[in-house]
Amino acid sequence: MFPALFVSHGAPTFPLTDAPARAFLEHLPDRFEAKPRAILMVSAHWETAVPQVTTAAVNATIHDFHGFPAELYTIRYPAPGSSWLAERVVGLLEAGGSMVQRDPVRGLDHGAWVPLRLMYPLADVPVVQLSIQPDAGPEHHFHLGQLLAPLREEGVLIVGSGSFTHDLSSFREYYNALHAPAPQWVDRFADWMTSAIEAGRVEDLLAYRQRAPEARRNHPTQEHLMPLFVALGAGQGAPGRHLHASTTHGILRMDAFAFGSEA
Repeated sequence: MFPALFVSHGAPTFPLTDAPARAFLEHLPDRFEAKPRAILMVSAHWETAVPQVTTAAVNATIHDFHGFPAELYTIRYPAPGSSWLAERVVGLLEAGGSMVQRDPVRGLDHGAWVPLRLMYPLADVPVVQLSIQPDAGPEHHFHLGQLLAPLREEGVLIVGSGSFTHDLSSFREYYNALHAPAPQWVDRFADWMTSAIEAGRVEDLLAYRQRAPEARRNHPTQEHLMPLFVALGAGQGAPGRHLHASTTHGILRMDAFAFGSEA
């Protein structure tokens, strides 16, 4: 049975950078006994009013960023879709009382294809993407993860892709400092979250906005942390394992966690 993962996908330039988190993602599949049957990707970069699921036969590559090096816009990640997984996700969510819609056109945004290209560079594992609803908050996404937990026993790797810290108002200050150390206010938040995840303190995590130090400064908006709660729910709230910790551009903690077996 695969774990549910949370990984940090970094800035759009991450595919072109030499950073510890890149090496971590490249070797992450080595931790698994087999290649997954399919991947359900939950990215911070697809926000919808209700959960939506991609149903395309082949995933297009979405370059959802502007003003970056031209090389980034030539990258393609044409992973196949999976009609089986898309319908299974719809069925699980609807059975749990959630409204869900199908999207036959949308491809993979950079929150999805950046980590997947590093993990499975041949794009030979079918991928379905599930959207997030940031205004619905952590409990909503934790519940979605709980409904999707059976997929882990069916050969599906559930990956939540976001950013462990994400204060873009400070990004310009650190843009040219790829390896700058994290300021104290970033580490204070990350350390509190890590402690809560490793201890399985689900109640604290769901209330992170009120309880974690510097929570609103590290996440002025919540979208980049919501995929973590899907992974937490898919792991049924069990204590998570801290797979990786590093920093890019000072204010982006690139931490990753596994919830459940393996990894």
